[in-house]
Order: sequence, then structure tokens, then C-alpha cells
Amino acid sequence: MLETISLAVPILVLVALWITSLSLKASGKAPLPAAVYAIPIAGIALAALANTAVIVDAGHVGVVTRFGAVTGNTFNQGLNYKVPFAESVWIADVRTQKEQVDAAAASKDLQEVKSTIALNYHLDAKNASVVYQEIGPQYKARIVDPAIQEAFKFTTAQFTAEELITQREEVKNRARGFLRERLGAFNVIVDELNIVTFEFSRAFNDAIEAKQVAAQRVQQSVNEQQRAKVDADTRVIAAQGDAQAVLTRAKAASEAQALQQRTLSDIYVQFLAVDKWDGKMPQVTGGGATPFISIPTP
Repeated sequence: MLETISLAVPILVLVALWITSLSLKASGKAPLPAAVYAIPIAGIALAALANTAVIVDAGHVGVVTRFGAVTGNTFNQGLNYKVPFAESVWIADVRTQKEQVDAAAASKDLQEVKSTIALNYHLDAKNASVVYQEIGPQYKARIVDPAIQEAFKFTTAQFTAEELITQREEVKNRARGFLRERLGAFNVIVDELNIVTFEFSRAFNDAIEAKQVAAQRVQQSVNEQQRAKVDADTRVIAAQGDAQAVLTRAKAASEAQALQQRTLSDIYVQFLAVDKWDGKMPQVTGGGATPFISIPTP
């Protein structure tokens, strides 16, 4: 549009000068000098030169059209040249772009699911002219955005609400595969897809929370039972140890007594008694009583 305006201005000026010159000549006056026409002619030349050069920035390609028809030629980054005023160039961005959309669908068990999806994609540079011809510059709004919504609905319908949480990586992979196939048919390449958030209804969230609480209580009960069993086993082992110790001591005492009975003589026993005697005769009553030991007499 600006190129057309830049060309139209000097042409209008040139036409105006030519009409003025004709009017002066018709009235018998001297026409305008030829030098006056040099300025608009120079303007036309400059406009044509400016309309010839096309600069394509890095990460972009230029789709060439001639009188509105796609030629199939594309301009790579850098300085390029086209036929002035006959050809136009659509500059297409082929760098990775990010599109983040909110989507809603129903899970396999008919739970309402909302999500935020981030898609990284880029236009196939080799087929940019095909995209322009078949879809147009608004390919994102016409193709990419609807495909994201469709991929989300298609994928969530294969999982229950709980599986969407526990198998999130598998959900992402299936949605990404669906988009790669769907957008690839339109020469749009999917780089990566990420599920930013998952949101469920309040009733489902309450049910999940109740289930987690019940699971925690069951686990707590199991832990307490295991702890009680360990304590009981510990007490049993301690009791067995004590009983074994008593038996060991009793056995040792019995063996010691048996050994003493086998090794002590009557004389040695009397010696032990005398050794412990304090020299006092015991008090006895009744006739015929004698001390507990025999004192030998000369």
C-alpha cells in the first residue's frame, strides 16, 4: 500500500505539470520548461527503485506474489529483488512461536476438565508459499488454535479424571502426537506441547481429598499395627532371654552343688564348721544332748 502511494505522488505531480503546460500553451503563453518535469520523473524512478529491493530479516521467508497470484518463489533472509509494482512479498515468520490457550473438555468418566495448554510450533519454511495460498497469513487463528482445542478434547476423552493426573506424561504425549499429525498436514511443525494446569470440579476435588485422607488413615493404622507387633516381639525376645538366664543360673548352681557334694569330705566339713565357730557352747536342754560337733579329748 505504501509502495503504491509513493509511486502515485510523483505521477500525479507529473500529470499536473503536463496539464498546466497544456493550459499555458492553449492560452498563447509559453509552456513550462522541460526542467520542471525532472523532479516528478526522478520521484517515479526513486519509487520504482525502492519498490524493487526487499529485505528479509533473519528467521523469516518472503512469499512472492505477482498481481495477487502466488508464484511459488520465496525470498530467503537478506537483500532480494523483485519486479517493481508487479510483485508483492508476504514476510512470514518461521521461528518457533508459542501459543498458550485455555481449553475445556470432558474426561472418560464424564468429569469436567479445564486446562491451560502451551504449544511451541513453527511454519515450514519450504512450504510457506503453500500455506499462504491455501490458508493465508491468518493460519494461526484458522488452523493452530482450533487444532489445540480438538487435541485436548480428543485426548482427555481417553482417560478418567484420576488418570489425567496420574498419567500426565502419557496424556501430553498423545495430545502432542495428535497435533503433529493434524498440523503437519498444513505445513505447521509442532516442536513441543506442555499441559500447564489441570482443573477439575469442586466435587471431584473433594472426592480426591477424601480418598487421600482415607488412604493416609489406613496407612497410619498399618504402621501402628506393625509397631505394636515389633514391640510385642521385642518383649517376647526379652522374656525368653530372661528365662534363659534364670535357667542358666539354676543349672550352674545345681552343677556347683553337685560338684561340692562330690569333692567335700566329712573332715573338711567339720573344719569349715570349726572355722566359723565363735567358741561358745550352744545352749541345749534335755538329757543326753551333745554339742553339734565332737571335741576330741586327750
